[in-house]
Amino acid sequence: MRNNDVPKVILLAEDDPDDAAQTKIALRGAGVLNPVVLVTDGDEAIAYLKGEGEFSDRQKFPFPGILLLDLKMPRVDGFRVLSWLNFQATGEKPLVIVLSGHIDVHYIQQAYDEFGAHSFLIKPLMITDVQILARVQNRFWAMSPEFHEHSSKLYGWSNAPR
Repeated sequence: MRNNDVPKVILLAEDDPDDAAQTKIALRGAGVLNPVVLVTDGDEAIAYLKGEGEFSDRQKFPFPGILLLDLKMPRVDGFRVLSWLNFQATGEKPLVIVLSGHIDVHYIQQAYDEFGAHSFLIKPLMITDVQILARVQNRFWAMSPEFHEHSSKLYGWSNAPR
């Protein structure tokens, strides 16, 4: 992402308040500047992505550039959100990062192979997880100048956004 771009919203779909708080802490600790909007179940996630109901005002609730998606949520789970994104959504789609508290190879494979997730991370989300994702998928993330300076020193990465 170029520095003069307005940062895209991160939509965090997470029903556990502790996991949501830890994810926000990891994002900020990693130097992520994107605004974060929290929804607590899959129905809300789909409504936000569609721009429906309470999320119909796209000035107030812009389409997200990143979806951090918990798989196990009430009412509509993360797999149904992924299915909706793949088979019913039209137009722009966000970078999808699946979050799970369980290391289950079947879930990981299903998220990637059947539903097109871009990344899969185990909760709790760590600062280094976010930093590596931001470096690999850099066009989606707005990062602080400190991130570029720190990553250059620590990992030998260039300071210039890629």
